[in-house]
Amino acid sequence: MLPLDDIKVVDLSRVLAGPYCTQTLADLGAEVWKIENPDDGDDTRGWKPPEAPGGESTYYLSANRNKQSIALDLKHPDGQKIVRDLIARADILVENMRAGTLDRFGLGWEAARAINPRLIYCAISGYGRDGPAADRAGYDAVIQGESGLMSITGEADGGPLKHGMAICDLVTGMNSTQAILAALIARSRTGEGQYLDMALLDGAVALLCNIGTGYLNAGGRPRRFGNFHPTVVPYGTFETGLGRFVLACGNDSQFRLLAQVVGRPDLAEDERYRRNAGRVHNRDTLVPLLQDIFNTRSAAEWLKALWEKGIPAGVIHDVPEVFSSPEVTGRKLVHRVPHPTAGEVSLIRSPLRLSATPVGVPTAPPLLGQHTDEILKNVLGRTSDEIHTLKQSKAVK
Repeated sequence: MLPLDDIKVVDLSRVLAGPYCTQTLADLGAEVWKIENPDDGDDTRGWKPPEAPGGESTYYLSANRNKQSIALDLKHPDGQKIVRDLIARADILVENMRAGTLDRFGLGWEAARAINPRLIYCAISGYGRDGPAADRAGYDAVIQGESGLMSITGEADGGPLKHGMAICDLVTGMNSTQAILAALIARSRTGEGQYLDMALLDGAVALLCNIGTGYLNAGGRPRRFGNFHPTVVPYGTFETGLGRFVLACGNDSQFRLLAQVVGRPDLAEDERYRRNAGRVHNRDTLVPLLQDIFNTRSAAEWLKALWEKGIPAGVIHDVPEVFSSPEVTGRKLVHRVPHPTAGEVSLIRSPLRLSATPVGVPTAPPLLGQHTDEILKNVLGRTSDEIHTLKQSKAVK
């Protein structure tokens, strides 16, 4: 038994935030019907290179495992009828279209709720469905800029920098999954579905977390610290005589242990450094001092000594090194699964680990329209003749 074995999802989302949410639901056992336009499908099908053998975009592969794809034209009345019939059978609908798009097709929240009062309707957008920017398109990089995340990312003497991943999309996908699961629990008590208004901007501003709360309560303009921490010292990247490593010395007791490791126990008794607040105020002397010491030995030597004392520290891997590291291989974080055109594809394993109801073994992300006939026949009860007629009219593909 999977946690969401009996849950059905209409997935009208594309690119990353919505698909990442519905992929997580699928990992947990939900049956996800991914609705795509018949011409090109999800935008990310064309986001390549890189691509897998057989031509599938690896970006698309990253967020669409365990789903079924039905290719239909939302502008066609018969295509709209199919979606309404799926809504009637679904528990959840996830969409990330421009405001008003689905309303024009008779598939917005009010219409969907009339069809299925138990439906949980999750609308994902850049700026939310109300407010002054509700009609604006919002992509991850834009939201990183407007949320302030770029302003606090990058070297202290450099310019604003975006995150290496589409962090706002991914976090909004995670937030949407949490909201949906909470709504399912609420529905179990009330019997009613509800509308979820999930915005990339909201999630990105929430990511400001301690930085944002610091500004709101203490004022000042938060600045960039590069690979170092604004309120914990020493906490960042250090060079060594050979290589570099990350040190995360999170409290005073860890700093006392660090002082022993570097052969300077006196640092832990120095009033400038004994407490974290002092270390933050005196980072300009402490960090260079530690850097000079770390230059005397290799990263491997320092890490061995730090780990023996239980001080958080780690290697800085590039991506190939990540997937060959014992930490990752030991957790079996990569699955090889059969794929209709590539033979096999490698997928990153779901990070969710449940002992009694674990996530399922993944299936490959579907080809465009791979399950059109199957969904029409097995879910909606359409006959072969009806499916043929729908294809002839180009309502489906």
